[in-house]
Amino acid sequence: MKTGLIIGGIILVLVLIVGGKAASANNELVVKQEAIRGSWSQVDVALQRRADLIPNLVETVKGFAAQEKQILETVANARSALLNAKSPAEKIQANQGLDSAIGRLLVVVENYPNLKSNENFMRLQDELAGTENRIAVERRKYNETVQDYNTSIGLFPNNLFANFLGFHRNDDYFKTEPGARTAPAVKF
Repeated sequence: MKTGLIIGGIILVLVLIVGGKAASANNELVVKQEAIRGSWSQVDVALQRRADLIPNLVETVKGFAAQEKQILETVANARSALLNAKSPAEKIQANQGLDSAIGRLLVVVENYPNLKSNENFMRLQDELAGTENRIAVERRKYNETVQDYNTSIGLFPNNLFANFLGFHRNDDYFKTEPGARTAPAVKF
């Protein structure tokens, strides 16, 4: 009888320890998941700010470079894709398209000295540069938050409970474009 009580007590203590660890892991992962959501909302705000600047930039460029219709349509379509994207993964992909389209637009602008000296264009370009800096900062913070969450899921004992509790790895990172690491060729 005493042996049964001792074994029952040991089992109860083990269940309480494992249950406590599971509850602790759950709470930690919920906090980290909410941090990802908060960090993503900051990225989303910065992306929205940039998307709001795009129509003004396109209209200003359109006045000087009407023949560049294809590039202006590409920018408008990329902006539309970003605004219609729902999930972080979709927005990250749409953002890469918008980055590329804006880059091509700014290359075209180099061919129009009158546009580059236009006060509205210069103001918009400054606002866009500031917004791009904000986006870069928020992307970095978001990636760090996702990395922290993924690390927590992989660490012992959280890895024992994470999948069971419904927590899964998040791979929605902002990544660089494949050609971004290659320096442009310099012509002499």
